[in-house]
Amino acid sequence: MDRLNFLHHPYAFIIAFSVILMSMEATTTTDEDRQVYIVYLGSLPTGEFSPMSQHLSVLDEVLEGSSSTDSLVRSYQRSFNGFAARLTEKEREKLANKEGVVSVFPNRIYKPQTTRSWDFMGLSETHQPKPAFESDVIIGILDTGIWPESQSFSDEGFGPPPKKWKGLCSGGQNFTCNKKIIGARIYNPQDDFDSSVRDFDGHGTHTASIAAGNNVKNVSLYGFAGGKARGGVPSARIAVYKVCFSDGCGGAEIMAAFDDAISDGVDIISISLGFDDVVVLDQDPIAIGAFHAMAGGILTVQAAGNAGPRVFAVNSIAPWIITVAASTMDRKIIDRVVLGNGTALTGRSFNYHSSNGTMYPLIYGRAASIPRQCNAFLEKACSAECLNVTAVKGKILLCDSAWGDEGALKSGAAGTIILDNGETSVVPIPTTTLRVKGLKIAISYFKSTEKPTAKILKSETVKDFSAPVVAAFSSRGPNSLIPEIMKPDISAPGVDILAAFSPVPILPNNKSVDYNILSGTSMSCPHVAGVGAYIKSFHPTWSPSAVRSALMTTARPMNDSASLHGTLSFGAGHLDPVKAVSPGLVYETSKDDYIQLLCNIGYNTTTVRQISGDNSTCSKGKKSSPKDMNYPTMAVYVKQLRPFRVEFPRTVTNVGPSNSTYKAEVVAGKHPRMKVEVNPPTISFKKEMEKKSFVVTVTGKGMTMEKPVESASVVWSDGTHSVRSPIFVYTDMLIDY
Repeated sequence: MDRLNFLHHPYAFIIAFSVILMSMEATTTTDEDRQVYIVYLGSLPTGEFSPMSQHLSVLDEVLEGSSSTDSLVRSYQRSFNGFAARLTEKEREKLANKEGVVSVFPNRIYKPQTTRSWDFMGLSETHQPKPAFESDVIIGILDTGIWPESQSFSDEGFGPPPKKWKGLCSGGQNFTCNKKIIGARIYNPQDDFDSSVRDFDGHGTHTASIAAGNNVKNVSLYGFAGGKARGGVPSARIAVYKVCFSDGCGGAEIMAAFDDAISDGVDIISISLGFDDVVVLDQDPIAIGAFHAMAGGILTVQAAGNAGPRVFAVNSIAPWIITVAASTMDRKIIDRVVLGNGTALTGRSFNYHSSNGTMYPLIYGRAASIPRQCNAFLEKACSAECLNVTAVKGKILLCDSAWGDEGALKSGAAGTIILDNGETSVVPIPTTTLRVKGLKIAISYFKSTEKPTAKILKSETVKDFSAPVVAAFSSRGPNSLIPEIMKPDISAPGVDILAAFSPVPILPNNKSVDYNILSGTSMSCPHVAGVGAYIKSFHPTWSPSAVRSALMTTARPMNDSASLHGTLSFGAGHLDPVKAVSPGLVYETSKDDYIQLLCNIGYNTTTVRQISGDNSTCSKGKKSSPKDMNYPTMAVYVKQLRPFRVEFPRTVTNVGPSNSTYKAEVVAGKHPRMKVEVNPPTISFKKEMEKKSFVVTVTGKGMTMEKPVESASVVWSDGTHSVRSPIFVYTDMLIDY
């Protein structure tokens, strides 16, 4: 609100002037100080009910100086109850204190978390189910839209949409659906000129094609990663919900998309979006939407975020969402820079330029900066306004940051060497990224040589035998809001992924492409969504928690020592699509279990009833712990240096052969600091869908900050199936920013 400077005036004049000020303040409040808030009212009431009338009535009771119709931005009324409205801070407070309101929170802006990957995970084309079953599965993509003309979304050979589909093709201007893209909706903010589901960014097209793109032969990015591009479920249908625009992805728009997607009849929701910080569950539009999706039998898959490698960075923390980390695969695109002294340094980039063996003069960014023009940070970044063009032109520019390519291009450099931050892109001049060690060698060579030279070789594709390893940028756990629910849940390929792209964005080399290589948890998320849809094509009646359990308990173990922060990086392990179809046992979690968890973390009966839409009750007696929820992983925080004893009660459901017996095995490291016992150690089933319970007891002498994480696994095996549940025990740890 604008601050008014009050002047000293005669007493009589102050009264009149105060009236004018009040009028001015009211006008200012109406026109300038309103911002969009989301008002969440929980589940839709049963019986005859008009959500719109309720929303307008509620607004009328709190608004000052504005009409309810002018204030209302969106009304959520198909799958849950709520609305978005422009409110002042005072009006927000009044609304938040009204009976029947679960939460009122700002319309935060979320952002995208920006093919060999399927073969790497073992899902070759021969493992695809019959297209007739797969084509009944619908994946909802909440993103920047889609480019419908891409070959990845051709509807050749597709029949009519599944009978369960209730959605619309409301793609706006210059957009047409087909039998592959069966639904399209746009949620553009009122101040955005974009009126089409058509993707002008490329991110949504990329994620949609990873999950469910058609088989497209002979695609590459300038010869890199060449081969066949395909999604996890090529015969599945896609419903597109465009929630992201030039200024980001609004929470109000995300809530509206969930509201529609649930009622439209999608089977899986893939959302490669996230917020910079963790948001409490009843103020997170993705967590709220995903809760109601879960209640409707729909699994939501979300990117873990790109804030790694620091711990506690994962922002997708709701237990009814499966949260996906990003890891490497066995194809790696590298290039090499050769220094004048013969030293060859291996880096990463998509450098399709050939230097023909020519050595160029090498110049260090800080040495080429105009004196006293910029501070040390901008000089290290090789910022364009800092560089002496005469000193840089025609030379290879060496920068000790990840952002030097733009300055190099503007200054006429012949190439650039920059710091590797885990992401690469196409640039118009020869460029390579080096890790810290390699960059230091190059800088040392420059400083110790009178006339330093270098050449950057053309990129090449090599086998990466260390894969899968979690990417440095992938957000790490543990869960900062619910410590007993480990996040992320699973890891999937998210580095250098080739997939369809929009031809509208112009790359830095002033060209457009139909297929592009991107990295991020945005890319790993649709891999898991695709496998979730793959599982649904075999088991259409499975619950979201059964699908999640199948994904997690069949995941391949990853090397703790190969990833910074070990198990906090990848959760249950690396996605295994083939084994996930037949997990043997699953950990089922019901809506009631999630309601009990909400009670355990502090929500009261009134609030959980509004959220659930039923007569759920938070007992006033002794509360259970969130660790007791029937989750596929087991996690607990313990205090430093104190002995601990923790019990995890769990129940598994038999989805394998009717007569089967499973024996438990505890898998731990060479020098475990905790003991794990399973009781009973053997469980037998006589029929399918039979349930059996057991308790895992974990004891230890104490944890230290020097080694704050300990992990093990309980593996149930019947000789055919291996059902693995990782266990995480952790204590206080340093947060690296």
